[in-house]
Amino acid sequence: MAIKKYKPTSNGRRNMTSLDYSGLTKTKPEKSLLASKSHSAGRNNSGRMTVRHRGGGNKNQYRIIDFKRNHDDVDGIVKSIEYDPNRTANIALVVYTDGIKSYILAPKGLKVGDKVQSGPNADIKPGNALALKDIPVGTVIHNIELKPGKGGQLVRSAGTSAQLLGKEGKYVLVRLASGEVRMILSVNRATIGSIGNEEHSLVNVGKAGRNRYKGQRPHVRGSVMNPNDHPHGGGEGKAPVGYPSPLSPWHKKTVGKKTRSKSARSNKFIVRRRKGSKM
Repeated sequence: MAIKKYKPTSNGRRNMTSLDYSGLTKTKPEKSLLASKSHSAGRNNSGRMTVRHRGGGNKNQYRIIDFKRNHDDVDGIVKSIEYDPNRTANIALVVYTDGIKSYILAPKGLKVGDKVQSGPNADIKPGNALALKDIPVGTVIHNIELKPGKGGQLVRSAGTSAQLLGKEGKYVLVRLASGEVRMILSVNRATIGSIGNEEHSLVNVGKAGRNRYKGQRPHVRGSVMNPNDHPHGGGEGKAPVGYPSPLSPWHKKTVGKKTRSKSARSNKFIVRRRKGSKM
């Protein structure tokens, strides 16, 4: 999809851009694949705020996505490419020859009328899902499982992709979008191709109201607060945050602080860390 620009009729419109949704083929979702979705506004079951800057936002329904792709050896026809308010990627409505309907993540290049399939006999083309052991080395993939049968957990955002680098026994080597190289069980499934809607990251929100539609409330920087409200607050004029920096409102190290456990069980599956990581 292309980026759409607006005339500067106001300050909010001046630099605003949005996606051109003319490439989508359906405006109303499939009713049988919808689920209700509640909004907690960042409160827990006691009504106390546990996550800041959340609240409001437009109502929407959850689209049930088939991340498992285990409907094997049955042809499916892509009936529509749709917008999903719950994720950055677009989704495709697939109707199988046995009458079953499902939503899948829409890969780049998938069009209405295309045929998709899953299972060991599927061709190596965008939208088809196979076990990693059946995918040739060098293939670009997405929606990668970490546990057999659990469904894809990795590489699901708009414009992202991973690459299968090699096969070693019961594992395969996969280079993720971050640059990390990881060993994954070869019986896990993945989908061929890269996720579409790659222009999503180029959109300029333009005004605060568009974030309010998403349920995001205003965020106030700590450096403009008073010293009793934030570790970065106080001082004359624009002051540096000081040492040790930066800190969260609760005096914990943040922005660059490593949160991954050095004793995590999955560390043994990481062959090379992502770019810039020193863990």
